[in-house]
Amino acid sequence: MARQRKDAGGPTTQATLALDRAEVPYTRHAYDHDPSAASFGLEAAALLGVDPRRIFKTLLVDTAPGLAVGIVPVAGQLDLKAIASALGVKSVTMADPLAAERSSGYVVGGISPVGQKRALPTVLDDTAYGFETVFVSGGRRGFDIELSPTDLASATRAVRASIGRA
Repeated sequence: MARQRKDAGGPTTQATLALDRAEVPYTRHAYDHDPSAASFGLEAAALLGVDPRRIFKTLLVDTAPGLAVGIVPVAGQLDLKAIASALGVKSVTMADPLAAERSSGYVVGGISPVGQKRALPTVLDDTAYGFETVFVSGGRRGFDIELSPTDLASATRAVRASIGRA
């Protein structure tokens, strides 16, 4: 069973189940999500009292043959040319939100890179490795999980590349 802090709370999701099965240590962080929040990630940073550079968003892109996942800091943007290069494809576009939900099994704003319905090629931004732990969606709006970037990459089979921009 994954090691968790006693004070951590939050729901059980496909992401937490996947981490538990893989025996990956993580911490749950639930917060009161405001549906009118302009940015889910920046809301999480503010409510959890965490530097926004440590909160990472999960974005799905369409590579033409299929979907892929990019994990970048919420304070920045995904560089489409950089992720295309990291994936070894000519170009990518942002995935249709409905396609992202169908593929991942999560709702937009709560898409976790962990425990998706279909395993997709995944790229984790280099900046994650500058922190002991990072935060990603736990599979629901108002719920993040904290884990080491190395464990996140392992759990998602992510490759490491510079795919974010400020």
